[in-house]
Amino acid sequence: MSREFKAYLALCYVSIVWGTTYLVLLIGVSQFPAFLFSALRQMLAGGLLLLFVFISSHKNKITRSYIIDQFIIGLLMITFGNGFVGYAEMYISSSLAALICATMPVWIVCINMILNRNEKPNSIVLFGLLLGIIGIGLVFKEHLIELFDSRYQMGIGLVFIAVIGWSMGTVLIKKKAPYYKNVIMNSGFQLFFGGVGIFVCSLFFDDFSRIHLVDTKGIIALLYLIFFGSIGAFVCYLYALSNLPVGIASVYSYINPAVAVVLGAIVLDEKLNVFIYLALIFIIAGVFLVNYGYRKVKKT
Repeated sequence: MSREFKAYLALCYVSIVWGTTYLVLLIGVSQFPAFLFSALRQMLAGGLLLLFVFISSHKNKITRSYIIDQFIIGLLMITFGNGFVGYAEMYISSSLAALICATMPVWIVCINMILNRNEKPNSIVLFGLLLGIIGIGLVFKEHLIELFDSRYQMGIGLVFIAVIGWSMGTVLIKKKAPYYKNVIMNSGFQLFFGGVGIFVCSLFFDDFSRIHLVDTKGIIALLYLIFFGSIGAFVCYLYALSNLPVGIASVYSYINPAVAVVLGAIVLDEKLNVFIYLALIFIIAGVFLVNYGYRKVKKT
């Protein structure tokens, strides 16, 4: 089995599993303090991966620069990218969070173009950005009244910060991929450092009196996210990102929101209407065009 084929299999796993995590995360933060839940998930997942690496003696040489890079990536992708989404889902639906996160590849392309000023957006990229903006507008059409609620505003703002953080981390990973080949060790450090960052947020913002609400459902949600959402999916994502072009590796974001929206409607009875479906179509079409247009820019 070729490395490229395995990378595509890993991408398929990520596309499905990360779509389910929005729902499971919402279940978890309904019982646990939100930041604490995400911190436990990521620190335990990262710790288990690092334990495996050190027991199996497959670790690479660990340098100061390596640790700094993994800490920064963990802070961007896990503390901001994951922790903030979990906290935001106390105030907004899992479907809405997933639809906003679907714009992530657009942010990646924009960041790449800012860093590479010789790469100018063409008409396809600009049209894709316009479709994405229309899609986000359609998402909020049904929530105009809620936009005046400060808690709802905070939830939306946190998800946008999360998307930008994840996008910046993705660009940094792609840049560092040639130097750090051990995907499992990289994942372990990034998850653990990111989890520590989320735990610091927990100390300042969580209401620990909510811990008494935890029951079997919350524990199952935590275990699912540790083993499937973090260990399995994050390792697969880094593997795909290391072996596929970043535009292809971000294809999972076309599928994640659809999975999240359908599960939110089926399991949690979250509201679905024609505007949500149109928003999903516009966002996915916009993301596709931005990626397609960016690849043409790169070739030029």
